Amino acid sequence: MSMKISDVKAIEILDSRGKPTIRTFIKLKDGSTYSSSVPSGASTGKHEAVELRDGDAKRHQGQGVLKAVKNVNKIIRPAVIGLEVADIAKIDRKLLKLDGTDNKRKLGANAILSVSQAVTRAAAASGNLPLWKFINQLFFNKKKPRFPRLMVNVINGGKHANWNFDIQEFMIVPTSNVPSQALQVAADIFQRLGNNLRKQKLSTLVGDEGGYSPVLPSNEQVLDEILTAAINCRFQNGNQFEFALDCAASEFYDKGRYILQKTGQRLTDDELRRYYLKLQKTYHIISFEDPFAEDDWENFQKLTSDAERCRQITLHGPKIFKKGRDPKTAQDQFIVVGDDLYVTNPKRIKKGIDLKASSAVLIKLNQIGTVTETIDAIKMTQRAGWKTIISHRSGETEDPFIADLAYGAGTDFIKTGSVCRSERLAKYNRLIEIENKL
Repeated sequence: MSMKISDVKAIEILDSRGKPTIRTFIKLKDGSTYSSSVPSGASTGKHEAVELRDGDAKRHQGQGVLKAVKNVNKIIRPAVIGLEVADIAKIDRKLLKLDGTDNKRKLGANAILSVSQAVTRAAAASGNLPLWKFINQLFFNKKKPRFPRLMVNVINGGKHANWNFDIQEFMIVPTSNVPSQALQVAADIFQRLGNNLRKQKLSTLVGDEGGYSPVLPSNEQVLDEILTAAINCRFQNGNQFEFALDCAASEFYDKGRYILQKTGQRLTDDELRRYYLKLQKTYHIISFEDPFAEDDWENFQKLTSDAERCRQITLHGPKIFKKGRDPKTAQDQFIVVGDDLYVTNPKRIKKGIDLKASSAVLIKLNQIGTVTETIDAIKMTQRAGWKTIISHRSGETEDPFIADLAYGAGTDFIKTGSVCRSERLAKYNRLIEIENKL
């Protein structure tokens, strides 16, 4: 059904950290209105599209987004009124042309994405389709939608939790990809972990993404605490769940060394790589995100080569059983994930594919700035046979757009925080709605 855009309006709202972000409303000719909100990152890559902030110290400590709001209301609005809402690609091209820069610094990626997402949601609704189905039919017509596995943050560190640990996220990955089943495993472990921390008189305050942020002596102690909580719930590492880490190594990289704030160690790249491999063998960690700095292509390549050797050993050699694991399900495979390395940019992803720099890509809409560019990044990753991970940001909103995107695109994983804080749960709960055909 043909439906044209009749109005566009953006407003400044607050994200989960109490910082301003942007929400845009798209009104159609039939009077219906649809909106979408844009998140914001804390540990951002230097190659990301520009998030436009006001810089006015008198408002929100310079973090206001009234410039981005104005750009939507004064520049984008007149350019898209009257366009067919279902022509997502045409509208996105219009937005990119209006900006005219290589990193969206003129209008702001936050301004552009708020419109792109809202238009996509409006187009789905005008066609009487769930958002995931619209995305799947328009962009992935030969690919069956599927539920992603959940990467659930249970303990926060790094920049997301005032540097109580150098590793930014300690995650559990339930082996089931049925949302309700996976969330039961994650929630049980998370609640038990909280009880165990309280018994030790450790903090159960949570970081930006909802994971606990206790002060513990080492990364290994963090993993041991999570493992103990899982065992208390009668879950086994490698059976009902597995471990994943977001290292966010750019945040502790300085002049050729990786400086661990917790211990004061200054590690070479080889020392850090050996440390990761030791953790992997001990705890069966299936995913290392951003294990090295955002332009350290060589060491991404080396760790990816290590992962490939582990995969070959698993396929053709004896299995090594690790801490807390079920020998019947033990494997030695892991993936290397590029986030800051790629920033959802198809040009950088192509370079990574050519260099064999990783085996997975983290996909964040606001790193690139439009829905169609994000889709291009997903498709490129999938064609390469790499894993795709749809991700939230540390400063989130209650908009569950990424849940529909992950299912509609048939991605391998979704990463959207812990099983607390409503802005995180909104995405998990949306997956449950889809599971129940709602």
